[in-house]
Amino acid sequence: MGFSLLCMFLGPTLMYVAFSNQEKPLYIPLLILSLLICSLAIYFAFIGLKTIMDSMFHKTSN
Repeated sequence: MGFSLLCMFLGPTLMYVAFSNQEKPLYIPLLILSLLICSLAIYFAFIGLKTIMDSMFHKTSN
């Protein structure tokens, strides 16, 4: 969940930087990186919440 929280702030910040510098040569790589970080934030949030919910309801994974 901590890594997800870090990605939740880093991804949109990088996206803002990319959109504010559209004339620079690193616009496309920075935009792709920020989209990847945003999707990782969503993925890690779902994995973390699933882990928390499984531990609360004592569900074992087999």
